[in-house]
Amino acid sequence: MQAAVKPSGPLESRSPLPKPYRVLVVDDHAVVRRGVRSLLASQPGIEVCGEASTGLEAMEHVKKSKPELVILDLTMPDMNGLETARAVKEASAETEVIVLTMHFSDELAREVLRTGAIGYVLKSDADAELLAAVDHARHHQLFFTSQLALSMAQSFVGGAGEAGAEGEPGSPLTPREVEVVQLLAEGKSNKEVAAALNVSTRTIESHRNHIMTKMKFASFSDLVRFAVRNNLVEP
Repeated sequence: MQAAVKPSGPLESRSPLPKPYRVLVVDDHAVVRRGVRSLLASQPGIEVCGEASTGLEAMEHVKKSKPELVILDLTMPDMNGLETARAVKEASAETEVIVLTMHFSDELAREVLRTGAIGYVLKSDADAELLAAVDHARHHQLFFTSQLALSMAQSFVGGAGEAGAEGEPGSPLTPREVEVVQLLAEGKSNKEVAAALNVSTRTIESHRNHIMTKMKFASFSDLVRFAVRNNLVEP
């Protein structure tokens, strides 16, 4: 008797698809939510898992689904964006927050940072910068809209601008000092920075020492972290 013919072989096991990066979009204007959803839908691996028009609605979504990222407006009914951002971080510490707003203010951006949010993007820059901000959030890196990055660095967003131990506010970096920080953090030597800025090596050494003292950097690594945190260099 002929043996039963076996199937040609089991179906090949397939690797599970990677989990999508789930984003909750929060804005009281439906047109803004649609625009953000459309922009995010163009990116592979990103899924808009919900929308909310108020802070309270946002919190219901966060508590239920624990999205990886919340993109929210600052001006909303019942809870403003700052209150919502704090509540999101309290309810789901692993959920990152990006604020998307029309308000251009480095002081407001500092307040956003203090809530635990990881990004600040102007609505006017959303087409060019929101996807970059989302990518930074996926890697748990800070992102500030380009119009604010320089002024944020100059006003010590990373914490160096807070009042010192004796209550004296820090003085901001000058534009030249910001240039020096940026070039040094990119890995250039004092001599290379001097050549790039058309000054003497001794001048760069003086700038570097002054920056280290002013910013209370304990090491060169602190300087690099400051530059990365304020988007002066790519991480």
